[in-house]
Amino acid sequence: QVQLVESGGGLVQAGGSLRLSCAASGGTFHILAMGWFRQAPGKEREFVAAINWSGGSLSYAESVKGRFTISRDNAKNTVYLQMNSLKPEDTAVYYCAARPLTVTTTEAYDYWGQGTQVTVSS
Repeated sequence: QVQLVESGGGLVQAGGSLRLSCAASGGTFHILAMGWFRQAPGKEREFVAAINWSGGSLSYAESVKGRFTISRDNAKNTVYLQMNSLKPEDTAVYYCAARPLTVTTTEAYDYWGQGTQVTVSS
């Protein structure tokens, strides 16, 4: 059973940056594809970014391309989401998710974290 714990959320002004981290335990991290999703108030959860087990395959939502970067450190069992040029519409709870090997932009992930709040003020 894989456990995921997100951290790094907070309050930031528009144009600012945050880096989210997701630490994994209880599984074989280096074979897991990792994804980030977000859910804004009153909206459905949506895909943000994903990275495959090796880091060689990345995927981003159009709304964050050029501003967000996903990366992973298999030695630390951690995946990161660097968020730059943040906008008020990026305000949401951000969730980390994991599944074996390959990425998907759907919610077909086996494991989910509890989420971390990101609030971007205008």
